Amino acid sequence: MAAYPFGEIEKKWQKAWEEGQVFKAPVRPDPATPKFYVLDMFPYPSGAGLHVGHPEGYTATDIVARYKRMKGFNVLHPMGYDSFGLPAQQYAVEHGIHPRITTERNIANIERQIKMFGFSYDWSRRVATTDPDYYRWTQWIFLQMFNAWFDPDARKARPITTLVEKLKREGLSGRALRDAVDAKRLAYMAEVPVNWCPALGTVLANEEVTNEGRSDRGNHPVYRRALKQWMLRITAYAERLVDDLKLCDWPESIKIMQRNWVGRSEGAEVEFRMPNSECRIVVFTTRPDTLFGATYMVLAPEHPLVEKITTADQQAAVRAYVEQAGRKTELERMADAKDKTGVFTGAHAINPVNQQQIPIWVADYVMMGYGTGAIMAVPAHDTRDFEFATKFKLPIVQVVQPPEGVDWRGYVEDGIAVNSGQYDGLTTAEFKKRITAELEAARLGKYAVNYKLRDWIFSRQWYWGEPFPIVHCDACGTVGLPDDQLPLRLPDLDDFTPEASDDPEAPPKPPLGRVKDWITVACPSCGKLAQRELNAMPQWAGSCWYYLRYLDPKNAARFCDPEIERYWMGPNGVDLYVGGAEHAVLHLLYARFWHKVLHDLGHVSTAEPFGKLFNQGMIRSFAYRDKRGICIPYDKVDSSGDKPTHVDTGEELQVSIEKMSKSLKNVVNPDDVIAEYGADTFRLYEMFMGPLEASKPWNTRDVPGVHRFLNRVWRMVAGDEEHASLVAEGAEDAETERALHKMVKKVGDDIEAMKFNTAISAMMEFVNVVYKAGSIAPSQAARFLLALAPFAPHLAEELWQKTGHAKMLAHEPWPEVRAEFLEEDTVEVPVQVNGKLRGRIRVPVAAAKEAVLAAARAEPSVAPHLAGKTVRKEIYVPGKMVNLVAG
Repeated sequence: MAAYPFGEIEKKWQKAWEEGQVFKAPVRPDPATPKFYVLDMFPYPSGAGLHVGHPEGYTATDIVARYKRMKGFNVLHPMGYDSFGLPAQQYAVEHGIHPRITTERNIANIERQIKMFGFSYDWSRRVATTDPDYYRWTQWIFLQMFNAWFDPDARKARPITTLVEKLKREGLSGRALRDAVDAKRLAYMAEVPVNWCPALGTVLANEEVTNEGRSDRGNHPVYRRALKQWMLRITAYAERLVDDLKLCDWPESIKIMQRNWVGRSEGAEVEFRMPNSECRIVVFTTRPDTLFGATYMVLAPEHPLVEKITTADQQAAVRAYVEQAGRKTELERMADAKDKTGVFTGAHAINPVNQQQIPIWVADYVMMGYGTGAIMAVPAHDTRDFEFATKFKLPIVQVVQPPEGVDWRGYVEDGIAVNSGQYDGLTTAEFKKRITAELEAARLGKYAVNYKLRDWIFSRQWYWGEPFPIVHCDACGTVGLPDDQLPLRLPDLDDFTPEASDDPEAPPKPPLGRVKDWITVACPSCGKLAQRELNAMPQWAGSCWYYLRYLDPKNAARFCDPEIERYWMGPNGVDLYVGGAEHAVLHLLYARFWHKVLHDLGHVSTAEPFGKLFNQGMIRSFAYRDKRGICIPYDKVDSSGDKPTHVDTGEELQVSIEKMSKSLKNVVNPDDVIAEYGADTFRLYEMFMGPLEASKPWNTRDVPGVHRFLNRVWRMVAGDEEHASLVAEGAEDAETERALHKMVKKVGDDIEAMKFNTAISAMMEFVNVVYKAGSIAPSQAARFLLALAPFAPHLAEELWQKTGHAKMLAHEPWPEVRAEFLEEDTVEVPVQVNGKLRGRIRVPVAAAKEAVLAAARAEPSVAPHLAGKTVRKEIYVPGKMVNLVAG
């Protein structure tokens, strides 16, 4: 039996859709028409191209986009590329080709692959973050942050001019005014501890460093050191980033991850004074009720007071320890935290509740970036402090009584206060409230909210990123470029390789520093010679706002027309955003931050960028290994038998289900699957594998089953050389009509709920009904094709044309569902004899009681239980059950 000609059909309709710009969204949409903005997390154009896992989310959004168009919505469904960043630069370095060339090649390859699937993207809106016309606006948004400050009273960003006016009224001027303003900007420069990789010549984010303290790209050593960096003040938005999650229809797991990343904690800031010194050490604690148990203090190695308070006899030991800790990344410090290390400073602090002097230590398990970089250690009720105190033989004092039978050592939950003077007997909650108020009255502390979130390090020392639109002028300081000088184009470099070094203390030498005729420029403020910023922006920059550029991508005058933005983003932002859960706390958090800044400054209309978020599950793959543990590629595996074997040797192979990767040799290329079965089969198979949100193993052996279903559809409507079409005039069958309406209702509801696997099951069941009936009316076949179209659009369009329709199916409305056809005209009724289920009967919904009882008595599975007995009572609950009492 020949398969339907999917290759020729799919090319035909992809060409027709593209040439006719069928899926182009209106440039100036009618405000009266409802809109639906459905968005994929845009891909990074790697050299490897797509594997079969990538199109899963793209297929889901395409189904929704096509369905919403049929439901009368203006649909915005765009695609683009996140193409700046370290991976692209490293790929170019490894291949000796300029990253602009490799990026363009990779984009061309991925776009070719994406177009094979027939996705209904509006390609006229395509963006790439590396296009100057795009990153001009990335630079512009950066300048909006540079020229803004966060007003704590208004709880929002405001133009920097309002801060200048405020400070001038307070009497500041000249250099003092400039420094005060620069210190408050949303984008500012500061010397901060960073992950420095001298071999790559750049700062790395924590996510780009392995637990072993090496770079994720290239496995090079990474060191902790202080460098002057551009920072974005995301911490100012910590409270709103947590509170506004209530506006988001997102998976609760993602909300929890973001809340944990922001890390909101309520507690108290407590001041520890030092004897015979003006120094004060402020700590943040969530448990001020345990102050009586604080038997020592710990400062982070980077704490500014370390050197100042260390006694002369401890200076050498402390400096050696601080230097050693400085060579570790934070990940290494957290990984090493089980093996506590530290050194005594020789100094003491005064516990404000009992006036006892307690020793001050330095230890690398305390991080400068969390709280104040100092802790009061309560070893009786904190696991880390307990381990440290045990190792260094420091006092451990119980101050919380746990429930009976629970050991107080290391007990961290709430309880009753003990060994706490006049506070003994108070509950934890009562003690916290009272001690915080008393500390505040004594000016030794206050209620505080702390966030784990840190300001975003926004500098990279690589080449392949957006240049900062900034110059440094001796007379004016740090100056932003005016809008008419944007974009500041990334200059072409023949040698774009970062300057590597074996010395972790070597000064950074960004590749842009080699472009001598580009570095020196006239200051836009005073006209004197100034130096351009040599760092580049991180990869996250372009992905923070791409969803906004899709709205108005050809606008050269502004990043987005306000009227267009209000239409597509109102009222809750992007209507459906689909992508992987791995982006929960980086891209999604950073994009929310940028959006809130733009909202505060009046550039966007919504408080949040993404109204509804859906995370597709990961598609994994079978990995095969021989007895030596060597991974065997797919084309060397024979899966025809019960167990996989090696094609060449016949050896039985070990099999496991794992994430697709080159190293495991288990990457499945979608090109191969489409060549053998077609894009519609691929789309249908991925949606039929299971719930979209679940992780699932790809199994090429299961693909033919879905392909057979599409062949059945082809034969049903078009017939083939062996079978006539089942479409026949005058074949309106009432049962088929009822099944059709139920199927259309089910498919529509399931698309709305993102339950695509059960929608496909419903269509398969309907096709079975048609084959059982032996025919289907033309109007019924047409409505079936409309329901199939979002899932298998090429096949549906071809069959739509073959059944005599002149217009494209893509322009047709979704089939009407009539309520009367959803109602059952028969009902299944269980039949009991003396209370025990003995059979079931199907009767008309409106059947008379006598007819139902007669049918129950005559049911073959019931009659034997009545033989030789007298039916003394007959009970019928209409549509529910029959019970025959016999004896």
